[in-house]
Amino acid sequence: MPYTHADRANVLTEALPYIQRYNGKTIVIKCDSSVMNDKALKDAVVSDLVLLHLVGVRVVVVHGGKTEIDAMLTSMGKTPVYQNGVRVTTPEVMDIVQQVLCGKVNKDLVSTISRTGNLCVGLCGIDGALFQAKQLDPELGLVGKLTKVDPVLVQDALDAGYIPVIASVAQGTDQDTLYNVSADTAASKLAVALGAERLLLLTNQRGILAKPGEESSLIPELQLSQVPALVKDGVISGDMIARVDCCVEAARSGVKSSTVLDGTIPHAILLELLSDAGVGTMLKN
Repeated sequence: MPYTHADRANVLTEALPYIQRYNGKTIVIKCDSSVMNDKALKDAVVSDLVLLHLVGVRVVVVHGGKTEIDAMLTSMGKTPVYQNGVRVTTPEVMDIVQQVLCGKVNKDLVSTISRTGNLCVGLCGIDGALFQAKQLDPELGLVGKLTKVDPVLVQDALDAGYIPVIASVAQGTDQDTLYNVSADTAASKLAVALGAERLLLLTNQRGILAKPGEESSLIPELQLSQVPALVKDGVISGDMIARVDCCVEAARSGVKSSTVLDGTIPHAILLELLSDAGVGTMLKN
């Protein structure tokens, strides 16, 4: 059945109240490297970011680069090492993390956004002492636990009309080093520091499924009080536990709502923010 002019008008009409709601508000979006490595998906994400920016949403992007870092290590003949899903980060690996995240991944994304003609600035957590951390666990090496977020530089970029794109590394406060930090955690804490309206964690997972493995069982909305029981029952498990913890912390600290959504769905950001149904799992008080 062809898509009619009336269908297009209905889409725009549905989006209007959401555009009005988010105009002038800050939304922090964490982009997963598994999504950004697919050109078609990356282009869809970028177009979503630009559209939101053009309708007056203050968009902030935080990114990691797990896939790219692993690829670089492998190309150098080194095997990526993880403990409980966390990268073991030796000083040599930290140099590679810094080069890949702050250099290639960050600047590639900034370049892609800039080609649309929109103002964009690339930052990393050490710029303006944005992310500050101390060592999480000596066995993990230079992996940091965020202790402070100073959002002044990001706020200034937003006020100047830029889309800030931020790599998730942090300045050490307990020793003279940089730390590798979780992009999910960095996005969550930055959303709180900015007083953001919403936090979106863009992943390669559908969201929280009532029946693991069955995408049709997506839970569209959760109250924070429901989370502990779902973790206990194994509904929330694996990597999703850490992501949900970030969403819970943000929601408890003033962010209106936090959402885990599947970035492999083209234009997932717009579907989540500007439509009635949404496509992920929203956590709220």
